[in-house]
Amino acid sequence: MFSCRCSRWRLRQFVVASSLIFLVACAQKPTAADALPMPPTRPALPVPIAVGPIGVDTPVQPTQSFAEWQAGFRQQALQSGVPAALFDRAFMGVSPDMAVIKADRSQPEFSRPVWEYLDGAISPTRVHRGQGLLGQNADTLRDIEARYGVEPRVLVAVWGMESSFGQFQGDKSVIRSLATLAYEGRRPDFAQSQLLAALQILQNGDIQPEAMLGSWAGAMGQTQFIPTTYNTHAVDFDGDGRRDIWNSSADALASTAHYLQSSGWKHGQPWGFEVKLAEGFDYALADGTLRKPVREWLRMGMTLPASAPVASDVQELSAALLLPAGHRGPAFLVLDNFRAILKYNNSSSYGLGVGLLADRFVGGGYINGSWPKDERPLSRSERIELQALLSAQNHDAGTPDGIIGANTRKAIRSAQQSLGWPADGYPTQKLLESLRSR
Repeated sequence: MFSCRCSRWRLRQFVVASSLIFLVACAQKPTAADALPMPPTRPALPVPIAVGPIGVDTPVQPTQSFAEWQAGFRQQALQSGVPAALFDRAFMGVSPDMAVIKADRSQPEFSRPVWEYLDGAISPTRVHRGQGLLGQNADTLRDIEARYGVEPRVLVAVWGMESSFGQFQGDKSVIRSLATLAYEGRRPDFAQSQLLAALQILQNGDIQPEAMLGSWAGAMGQTQFIPTTYNTHAVDFDGDGRRDIWNSSADALASTAHYLQSSGWKHGQPWGFEVKLAEGFDYALADGTLRKPVREWLRMGMTLPASAPVASDVQELSAALLLPAGHRGPAFLVLDNFRAILKYNNSSSYGLGVGLLADRFVGGGYINGSWPKDERPLSRSERIELQALLSAQNHDAGTPDGIIGANTRKAIRSAQQSLGWPADGYPTQKLLESLRSR
């Protein structure tokens, strides 16, 4: 018995220690909501960062100097049609930015719970400011809606989430940040493709090198486009001859509408709505890959907390059940427009933030269900340990990387079912302790 306990203890210690050396890929960009202060009742926690599989996006150990790398990249850029004079101007005085490297390699141990994230995303100040901007930009937003079929309140919600309506766009040189990441970041090929796209933006004359500012990861402008997305979806809506998502709110909002339209946004359809689940509901159905018409979900005993009717045409739409905090928290049916939002930023918390903020502008967006605030979310080390223990006990969670993705949720459901618990796929301290004790 003592030997068994020691083995389990060593496994836990190994898994936790491993988290300190696993350096994996960032898959989602931070938004303005992430920069808001935490409530004063507890210390500030870093925002969740989605990461890629271990071994795929590991740090680059440069085998050449930055000057040598720059010379090689210069040849590639010139072969792609970038003028030599433009390249040399853009790279004048550029050197690796250690702050970018630090941000790229940081792995936050703790994540902000969804309810705290939404508190910042849908703060009264942001709602009030957004409502004012809806009125101030009514004519422009109406014209954008006519061209791209995206409702004004949705665009303003994205604007608020991404940069707090243009107030926090990032102050780093996009060229320097992307050059740093291409030289020794975790995804050099991706960064290099973005850097080439950034040079093409400069070549088109939309912005000058010194004014091309953004986040440490290279996201730019009032609605935070990466350069390749800018090249495919940015538009000159104000007619001044430049696609200026930094200084023109019309260009930024229209570019966002163009992207959402391309991502499958359906005008006039909701993103989703909150539901109350019937007693004894099979929580294993809360699987993002499982979609049913709304009418079928409602036939399973779901009800709307505010008794608001769901239009007959909406009942025919395809929806998935989302339990952002497990079976103890609120439940939502999310439709195709929610998936369009996720293509902008692949985070369910972000998707809820945009949808609820857009609804709040017109008097909705209030959540009736209660969040399980007594439940401490797992840290990154604990998520890695949970994945390792799941796999060790024949619930395949894939590579232990700290990401609670589809494979891990499936493994969690399997473990929960074996324990006779609600199989909601949500990672908890209770489940971790149960796996440790086995």
